[in-house]
Amino acid sequence: MIVSFDKKIMDIWWPKWWLSPKKCSLFCVFLFFFLLKILDTLLQYDMDYWSLTKLAVFSPERVLSSRFKMYMVESKGGAIACMLFSLLLLGTWPALLTLLERRGRLPQHTYLDYTITNLLAAVIIALTIGQFGPSTPERPNFLTQLSQDNWPSVLFAMAGGMVLSLGNLSTQYAFAFVGLSVTEVVSASITVVIGTTLNYYLDDKINKAEILFSGVACFLVAVCLGSAVHSSNNADNKTKLDNYSNDCKDGVRTNGVTSFKPTNFNQGGTNGLEDGDASEKAKFGTAAFLIELENTRSIKVLGKGTLIGLTITFFAGICFSMFSPAFNLATNDQWHTLKDGVPHLTVYTAFFYFSCFCFIIAMVLNLTFLYYPILNAPKSSFTAYLNDWNGRGWALLAGLVCGFGNGLQFMGGQAAGYAAADAVQALPLVSTFWGVMLFGEYRRSSRKTYTLLAGMLLMFTAAVAILMASSGHRK
Repeated sequence: MIVSFDKKIMDIWWPKWWLSPKKCSLFCVFLFFFLLKILDTLLQYDMDYWSLTKLAVFSPERVLSSRFKMYMVESKGGAIACMLFSLLLLGTWPALLTLLERRGRLPQHTYLDYTITNLLAAVIIALTIGQFGPSTPERPNFLTQLSQDNWPSVLFAMAGGMVLSLGNLSTQYAFAFVGLSVTEVVSASITVVIGTTLNYYLDDKINKAEILFSGVACFLVAVCLGSAVHSSNNADNKTKLDNYSNDCKDGVRTNGVTSFKPTNFNQGGTNGLEDGDASEKAKFGTAAFLIELENTRSIKVLGKGTLIGLTITFFAGICFSMFSPAFNLATNDQWHTLKDGVPHLTVYTAFFYFSCFCFIIAMVLNLTFLYYPILNAPKSSFTAYLNDWNGRGWALLAGLVCGFGNGLQFMGGQAAGYAAADAVQALPLVSTFWGVMLFGEYRRSSRKTYTLLAGMLLMFTAAVAILMASSGHRK
């Protein structure tokens, strides 16, 4: 049976993307280093980052053939470029994890895969751009710093990795309860309100306060609108389910709703497009769609209070608000914990320690959750995890995307101030796009929900522009 192109793109269960996870991963790695090398070449020739006509004279061959050295972002333009790329990447990886949870893959399995490539991204960055060029006393390379007496800074980096790991783990469960968009909105807003304030003072106020805190105010408005969006959308879904239940009792076929069959991603069978039965899929936003989604996903949420999801989301936000200030302390030693003569950790070395401890915490917790699951998730085992290859490629890709996104955020923050780099927390701009396009969030909702959603996105757009405008220059 021939299925339309729109069905292939929009189908939530088996989206027919033109790239496989393996190809996406290789493309991300190549693009990351290619973009960094372009920035490095521009610095060598003292060029303006925003002069696109000058950029055109450099061919890819010339960029790739030039001599590598340890790359450190130092200009405001380079920092903003890093923030924008980071925003794109950090807004995409949650969509990949949400996709797998809605297909029915256990979050413990997904997160174990994710955390492996998240660490791999940090190792790649450290052993390449963190190791290129000669090591100097003022700017030692990665391997040299591993043997130096810099443990106070290393502990700050590890603390940042710990809270980030707890936050990422929490959001994976929050996605199921309150949706991708609202989870990102609430957690990101808390991160900016607390984390940006701490970073502003840690960075000795190098960012413009009147601009910076105007952006923080936009995030505060956004979190209020995000909560309102969730409340309105939840009421819309309840109305759909109540009407559907009443129609079924009366023997009336709900308009626009086709029959559906429960599916399970972990069973290994094919469904939807694979068996040519796409016409049986319920339409996005309908009551039948919500019920079918509940039958398929790994965490059952229908009938449960949203207080659990919001509580998890706020906990995640608190964790996220701490990781950037901890990383800031690790790289700049504002509290003077290092001995005299010991150089500060470079971004790449700090990111390596940061990711290592993030990996350790994630592995310990998720291996525990395999045998003692939370929130009524199914019980599993390490053997079952090793044998679960359904969706593993997407989970591995999510870790790689997140790892490079975090690395770019820290590189931009080291140059322009970590408070300004918190602009990447406007990732709901990207996540909401994926939520609507891939998962049918807010489809067939009320006009009130759409109005609140538009206001929320507008406030995030304003916030990211204002925060980036507050960028300073670290001496």
